[in-house]
Amino acid sequence: MGYVMLIIGELINTSRKAIKEAVEKKDAEYIKQVAREQLAAGANYIDVNCGTMVNNEAEVMEWLVNTVQEAVEAPLSIDSPDPKAIEAGLRLAKYGQPMINSISDEKERFEAVLPLAVKYKAKLVALCMDDTGMPETGEDRVRVAQSLYQKLTAVGVADENIYFDPLVKPISAVEKAGVEVLESIKLIKQLYPKVHFTCGLSNVSYGLPNRKVLNRLFVVQTMTMGMDGYILNPTDKGMMGVVYASLALLGQDSYCMNYLTAHRKGLYED
Repeated sequence: MGYVMLIIGELINTSRKAIKEAVEKKDAEYIKQVAREQLAAGANYIDVNCGTMVNNEAEVMEWLVNTVQEAVEAPLSIDSPDPKAIEAGLRLAKYGQPMINSISDEKERFEAVLPLAVKYKAKLVALCMDDTGMPETGEDRVRVAQSLYQKLTAVGVADENIYFDPLVKPISAVEKAGVEVLESIKLIKQLYPKVHFTCGLSNVSYGLPNRKVLNRLFVVQTMTMGMDGYILNPTDKGMMGVVYASLALLGQDSYCMNYLTAHRKGLYED
């Protein structure tokens, strides 16, 4: 089976000041422009997150989903801590297979989100986290992944629709945080070769200088272990250039066609 990289564009998120202002002003054109730019830059999915709008999140989610879909015919990643907001987004998602960001093995979260995944036949970002809190080691993550895998597949969720997120922590706070994630990917991949992975990897560099350097190198390291999805800013040319170069070096780019396209688009120009 070929290696398909899934890029989830992260920019439509109300925790970002410009997006929050656009939502408050109902500035649909700005939201549409951000959606178009992400798709043009190589995003396969557009993440829609209005989790900071706690008083009317479901309503804002509906407006955002409709606005994005007026601009692009792309599948959406519906991103929220609130199951009601997730359902509001899924109900309106009409292009391709939607994604839920996210489910975890925390009892309350799992029981609220699983029926939505089944009902809307959605892909799932599955956080390696349970009621004991954030995982410490690679083994902790694998234990949670095994529990999630068994519960999800038992109700008919296909391996291909599971995207494990090993939860990246800052190396500034946890020295071995990067290694823990690399070990987790390797171990989970050995157990379940058909599942996928994704993460928001910029956490790894939190609190440190030269964050872009660390983030880009961590992409290469995680890809080498089998990570095949990222929640990132696809308009960051340097980051996308690294992804395409790494795919070519890993033998996952037939005749280096994607790498050459990236070169022609100017992704490697300073």
